[in-house]
Amino acid sequence: MPGSLYEANKNAQGVIVSDIKKVVLAYSGGLDTSVILKWLIETYDCEVVTFSADLGQEEELDGLDEKAKKTGAVKAYIDDLREEFVRDYIFPAFRANAIYEGQYLLGTSIARPLIAKRQMEIARMEGADAVSHGATGKGNDQVRFELSYLAIDPGIKIIAPWRDWDLNSRTVLMEFAKKHGIEVPQTPKKPYSTDRNMLHISYEGGVLEDPWASATDEMYTMSVRPEDAPDTPEEIEITFRKGNPVAINGVEMSPAVLFKELNTLGGRHGIGRIDLVENRFVGMKSRGVYETPGGTLLRHAHMTMESITLDREVAHLRDSLIPKYAELIYNGFWFSPEMRMLQNTIDQSQEFVNGVVRLKLYKGNSYVLGRKSDDTLYSEAFATFEGDEVYTQKDAEGFIRLNALRLRIQKMAGRKLGGE
Repeated sequence: MPGSLYEANKNAQGVIVSDIKKVVLAYSGGLDTSVILKWLIETYDCEVVTFSADLGQEEELDGLDEKAKKTGAVKAYIDDLREEFVRDYIFPAFRANAIYEGQYLLGTSIARPLIAKRQMEIARMEGADAVSHGATGKGNDQVRFELSYLAIDPGIKIIAPWRDWDLNSRTVLMEFAKKHGIEVPQTPKKPYSTDRNMLHISYEGGVLEDPWASATDEMYTMSVRPEDAPDTPEEIEITFRKGNPVAINGVEMSPAVLFKELNTLGGRHGIGRIDLVENRFVGMKSRGVYETPGGTLLRHAHMTMESITLDREVAHLRDSLIPKYAELIYNGFWFSPEMRMLQNTIDQSQEFVNGVVRLKLYKGNSYVLGRKSDDTLYSEAFATFEGDEVYTQKDAEGFIRLNALRLRIQKMAGRKLGGE
C-alpha cells in the first residue's frame, strides 16, 4: 500500500532495500564510483563486489583493487578485456566507419556493452542480487548500461544511485569522499569527468560546461599539441584484411597491440583531438572534449582502402546505414536485433577490403600518399586520360540523354526546374 513501510523500503527504481545482499558495481575508482561503493554499503547494508574492466586505461588501474577494498569492497575484479574490446567492438564499428553526428568516434559508447556483459557474468558467478553503475540520471551511460543488462537478463535488479540519492552534485560528492576518507582524483579546481579506454579519452564537466570556454592544453593526455608535434612528417603503412587492420609497416600484430601502436603514432603527431557539442539520447546537448588518435588514423585509412575495393553501390548503400548504426551504439542498442542485422550486412561488404594504405602524419593531420590491393576495382586502363582501348567515349552521349529524359519532359511540360 502507498505510504507503507514496504513502499518506504524501496529505492527510486522500485528495488526493495532488504532484498539486496550483494551488488556488483562497475567501478572506475573515480569520484562517482568511489562514493557509490561506500554509499551502497551504508544504504543497503550489503556486500559490494567491484568490477573494473581493463580496456587500456593505462595507469588508471594502478592500485584499483586495493583502493576498492579499502573503501569497503569484499572482492575486486580487474579483468583484462583489451583484445576482446578491440577485436569484437572497436573493429566492427570501424568496419562500418561509424561516426555519430559527423564528429564523435563513439569511444565511450562502444565500451559500455562490453563492460555490462562482463559485469553480468560476474554477477552470475558471485550470486549477486543486483548490479550498479555510476552513470548520472542526465547522461547516456545509464541507458547504455541498463539496456545491456536487461538484454542479457530481463529480471536483473539495477541500482542507479544518481537517480536515488541526494548527493546531487560533484561538489557534494567530493565533500562525501573527504568525510569518509576516500581518495579521488578530482579537485574543485579540476572537476572534470573523464573516461579512458584504448579508443579514446573524454573530458566533460567543470569549465567545459561553458561551450565558449577553451579546453586547456594541460587537459590532454593521449596526444601532444599539434604545434609541438615533430617538424618532420612520418610515413606509415596499414595493411587491411576483410576490413580489419592486421599490420603496421608490414609487421602483423594482435588487435590490441596494433591499436595501441596507432594511438602512439597518432598521439605523437597531435592527431585526433576534437571539441564538440553532441545531442544526448535523453534530450539535452552536451559539450565534450575527446582524444582519439588511433581511431582517427584507422577510420581515415579504412575509408581509403574501401575507395579502391568497394563497389560504388555497395559503398553508397553502406554509407546510408552509418547514421543509424552509429545512433544504435550511441543510444545503447548494441545487443539488439537491428544491430545484429546491420553488422551482418556491413561485414558482408568487407570481403574484398584487403590491401595496404600509406599515410603521412604531420602536425595534427594524416594525409593519404597511396593505396594498393590485389582486390582493387580501380583500373588505370579505364580511368586514364590518355588513349585507351577499353572505353568508347561516344557511349557517354546516350547515357547522358537517357538520364536527361525526365528532365527534358519536365521542361517541355512547362514545369519549373529545381534551381529556378
